Amino acid sequence: MSRRGGRPRRFGTVALAGWLFADLLLVLALVAMGGESDPNSAVSKPTSTPTRSAPVHTPGPSPSPSQLRTIDKKSVIINVQGADTASLLTQLRNATAPFSGREAALVLTFGGGNAGDTYAHLINGLLHQARPTLFPATTATRDYLDLGSVPETAKLEIFFYT
Repeated sequence: MSRRGGRPRRFGTVALAGWLFADLLLVLALVAMGGESDPNSAVSKPTSTPTRSAPVHTPGPSPSPSQLRTIDKKSVIINVQGADTASLLTQLRNATAPFSGREAALVLTFGGGNAGDTYAHLINGLLHQARPTLFPATTATRDYLDLGSVPETAKLEIFFYT
């Protein structure tokens, strides 16, 4: 596949290695999540049968279905841009307003430009400040570099608990 009058467009080794790593990490995360049994189908079974000579063993309280949480496979993507912290907080609040009442489990942030991973780290650091209930301190975040995007832009892929 070549462009007119020139050589084929190629990505650099670093860019390809970064995307390969990001894709591999995402596949491993999905495999790990898919390998888990459905927590809602867990049924507690007594470990022993009561007899007259042995004391009766009662199993501990099993978690209720409302305590078991899984991650929704569908993600939400939002975009932010700029370097001003106040503007970034406003953008994050406005973009996440429709999701109030939910809780994010995982946020993958792809920052643009050569320092995109640093920019992604900055954005992930603002999430809790923007919406503390949507992004509690336990929310897992990952910073990624997107060399194909403009500097000081970020794409956030948010996975929520069901």
